[in-house]
Amino acid sequence: MSMPSAAAPDLISPRSPRVTAARRLAKRNFRGKERLFLAEGPQAVREAGTRPDTLVELFATVEAAERYADIVGRAREVGARIHLASEQVVADISTTVTPQGLVGVCRFLDTPFEEILAARPRLVAVLAHVRDPGNAGTVLRCADAAGAEAVVLTDASVDLYNPKAVRASVGSLFHLPVAVGVPVERAVAGLKEAGARILAADGAGTDDLDDELDKGTMGGPTAWVFGNEAWGLPEETRALADAVVRVPIHGKAESLNLATAAAVCLYASARAQRASGGCRSVTHS
Repeated sequence: MSMPSAAAPDLISPRSPRVTAARRLAKRNFRGKERLFLAEGPQAVREAGTRPDTLVELFATVEAAERYADIVGRAREVGARIHLASEQVVADISTTVTPQGLVGVCRFLDTPFEEILAARPRLVAVLAHVRDPGNAGTVLRCADAAGAEAVVLTDASVDLYNPKAVRASVGSLFHLPVAVGVPVERAVAGLKEAGARILAADGAGTDDLDDELDKGTMGGPTAWVFGNEAWGLPEETRALADAVVRVPIHGKAESLNLATAAAVCLYASARAQRASGGCRSVTHS
């Protein structure tokens, strides 16, 4: 699918080949073939425009183009082709129930795993066997907020560019390196060689997160491995970790969902690393 870069101010037809091509990106096989995906809504489109050579096309209703003139202007500056379209056309492209008037077409932006290892990251989230796109996107957002320097999706996990995963990341997909399709054994071995301690998050873990913090063992480079929403991590994956850690339940709740547990674990590491002077600040004025 060839993506021109010149601005196109005319109202685009619902039968346009551009609309048809964009609509197809809701399906994984077309995304993989074209190495393009959809970013919906002002926040995602705004963040896409901050990365070079990422946003290649933007569909906007007339109302949205006026309301978000700064976003549309930035899209034009980075060379994206702008299509003004009716609300129905944008709704046809969008995968949401209530479209917000902006849909961007973006190039894949996954990072080779070797590049992530070469950077020797101090905090990494590894999504192993995570199948729900909403959870995957939310964990990515949590990793970004906690100051993680990379996210790795194993070959058994959901498609990073699933529209629901992209929406759930709320723009964080465009902020930090993400490797995809990495076998879990390779991910763990590579991160260990890069100096990271591997912690598997599991509700039945033998080690308590509070105890790990009290022992002062979490200040160094760390890779957290998070598993499937329903059945956690398989035994063979837990066996690869340096420790299997559970988030303590102090009240009567049966458990925490994946994204909440991931946020607790990642922030615990971020706090421990900041205390030892090793984690970059993520506070913005």
